[in-house]
Amino acid sequence: MALLLFRILIIVLIIYIFYKAVRFLTDPKRKLDEAYEKGQYYFYDDVKNVRKNFFISYKGALFEGEKYLGTTDDSFEVVSIFVWVHDAMRLQGLTKEDFLFLEKEILMNYPKAKINWKNPIEQLMKER
Repeated sequence: MALLLFRILIIVLIIYIFYKAVRFLTDPKRKLDEAYEKGQYYFYDDVKNVRKNFFISYKGALFEGEKYLGTTDDSFEVVSIFVWVHDAMRLQGLTKEDFLFLEKEILMNYPKAKINWKNPIEQLMKER
């Protein structure tokens, strides 16, 4: 009887370890951290939760966006987004086209939103 319980415990432990490994590999926050370290593009957002900010890793810079809910003609939507960079020193080498690309990517998820950049990006984007 004890041997049978021990085997069941081992099987349950293996299933639990496999479950934790799959959860770790598919965790979007981990993917964001990995993309940030490698200088790659990654958009991390919970579209269903307006209260949670989104994060974008792009060319070694980490951007954060704050969403604001408002009314449109026929529904409640995200109508305003403020985006800033965590470390302004990481902006070196980024061009206006890079920020236009980021705006396009944000507007794919929030088409009715007006995007506002915080300094120093705001000064660059005013020269449209």
